[in-house]
Amino acid sequence: MPKYQGLKDIRTTITEKEAEFQYKQQYFSALADTKTELDKYEEELSKIDSALPSGSSLPSLFNFLQKTGSQSGIVLKGISPFVTIFQEESKTRKTEFSLEVSGDYTSLKSFISTLEKSARLVEIENISFFLLREGGDIFTFNIKMAVSSY
Repeated sequence: MPKYQGLKDIRTTITEKEAEFQYKQQYFSALADTKTELDKYEEELSKIDSALPSGSSLPSLFNFLQKTGSQSGIVLKGISPFVTIFQEESKTRKTEFSLEVSGDYTSLKSFISTLEKSARLVEIENISFFLLREGGDIFTFNIKMAVSSY
């Protein structure tokens, strides 16, 4: 009788392990199906990744701003220290800073338009300006902005 009880316990354990194995097999099969489905949307997901890069890569952000500014006719004169805030509700980081740029109004408009069209999530919070020299059309603009990332 004790050997029969031991055999019965072993069979019960085997049945439980087989059920666990089957569950895990179904789980991994579902993961493979999900991966296949996500692979169909690879281009769209890459756009999301570029809009919300993981980590706030400040050198690449600075390079992006400098390139965008020079293409728009804006001269980047200075940048304030970066302040990064972790936003608990959305699990993202918001990096705030100010740019000091100079150029004419058309160049500023082009710069802002390019920022809006970029894949990055850039918020312009405030723009202030003053005339660089009397009678000219070159201004110095102080742009307070924020960029989001994971």
